[in-house]
Amino acid sequence: MKGKVYLIGAGPGDPELLTLKGKRILETADVVIYDYLSNPSLLSLARKDAKLIAADFRGKRFSDGSIMNQTLLNKMIVDYAKKSNVVARLKGGDPSIFGRGGEEAEVLVANKIAYEVVPGVTAASGLAYAGFPLTHRKYSSSVSFITGHEDPGKPGSSVDWANISRTGTLVFYMGIENLPKIVEKLIDAGRLRSTPAALIEWVTRGAQREVYGTLSDIVKKAKAAKVKAPALIVVGEVINLHNKLNWRKKLPLAGQTIVVTRSRDQASRLSEKLSALGAEAIEFPTIEIVPPKSFKPLDTAIARFKDYQYIIFTSRNGVRSFIDRLMVKKIDARALCCEKIAAIGPGTAQELKVNGLLADFQANCDYSQEGLLKELLREKLSGANILIPRAEKAREVLTHRLRAAGARVLVVPAYRAIKPSVKFNPFAGRVDAITFTSSSTVSNFVEIFGAKKAKQLLQGVKIVSIGRITSATARKFGLKVAVEAKRSTIDGLVKAIL
Repeated sequence: MKGKVYLIGAGPGDPELLTLKGKRILETADVVIYDYLSNPSLLSLARKDAKLIAADFRGKRFSDGSIMNQTLLNKMIVDYAKKSNVVARLKGGDPSIFGRGGEEAEVLVANKIAYEVVPGVTAASGLAYAGFPLTHRKYSSSVSFITGHEDPGKPGSSVDWANISRTGTLVFYMGIENLPKIVEKLIDAGRLRSTPAALIEWVTRGAQREVYGTLSDIVKKAKAAKVKAPALIVVGEVINLHNKLNWRKKLPLAGQTIVVTRSRDQASRLSEKLSALGAEAIEFPTIEIVPPKSFKPLDTAIARFKDYQYIIFTSRNGVRSFIDRLMVKKIDARALCCEKIAAIGPGTAQELKVNGLLADFQANCDYSQEGLLKELLREKLSGANILIPRAEKAREVLTHRLRAAGARVLVVPAYRAIKPSVKFNPFAGRVDAITFTSSSTVSNFVEIFGAKKAKQLLQGVKIVSIGRITSATARKFGLKVAVEAKRSTIDGLVKAIL
């Protein structure tokens, strides 16, 4: 099989602005070479065994001491493709708009390597997140995208300042360091000093920051606000609409960046809710759900279904893993006709329902082992056989109390919650809050970074816990929980953040 390269536009920053085609390729690629401008959350789409490489031109050094540059990057892309890899070259915005996509495509053609370009949402389109359009019938009938950082090797500038100064909306990419020069050129070419101007940092991201002014004072305001790259420079009358049309600032979590530590297959529900409220959710799974080391105990329990009067599920993962194993054994929900089923909370009960099963018991408000016990201990459990398919490691409160009540309890591992491999550092930029949805997410987070560094990283970060058990684990590691959900559900967690 021959290798192939996909030049993929990652969009301006909000991970939900990635195209469906870009998502599909990221999920199947062997190698992902990504820019620092692409949202790190997108790396969670990559295969577990995919090789991830940061194409960071900000002084990144390789093991041999060489510094990342475009020439080395081109060679890297070619080398991986020649080894029959599918390479996803993930580039911020659109690869064909100031993204060097054309240069990289030329290299691929020269080396006879198959490639495709997957367009992305360019950064300028993300200005809708700042509350103004690029064109408007009353203010601007044209828009120009201009580089603010030309190739230093070119003889002179190719920007026609006299022409662009007379056009509608101007968007300068990569130009914040040259802002004084850009403003001077525009004014010299006839643009009025009173023309509205705006600087937008990290457009569409949680860290998006906006500075507004006119050509007469935008340089002074940029210095006062300490505006840094990546930032777009926008010039034009459409900017005046930002107060009227800034829909994003009305969202309750606008401007916040929140780290989500749930497992990869469960994080999306929480991330989607946070995103809908205006936050940027960075998915950084600190647990990974994998099969137990041996299925023998679970298979033996399944073979003895008729011996149990109760089956207790303490998590969604327990339900999924149990049902998956039933399917492998060619057994469906009809086999559970005689047992009473207990669920620790509404999420677990919903997972049962999705699989055609209704919970006979569910913890009321306190979605913990203690809460479930309050419901179960109303039953006559002496002599009852109870099966608990759960994580390999878990609290034993439920087991001990049920046995104390005279029940015969069999606990079997249906899955393991392990520490996943780390793909990126979610704290490379500003983080406002972090969510922990179980004790495992906390303990694995600490294990990933080390106790000392974990505490340092979370200094000034709002720690949000799903419930008292998770909070207790966090405090055990010396972490200060800012807020705890009143109901141990995803909706309860979101409400706590608000």
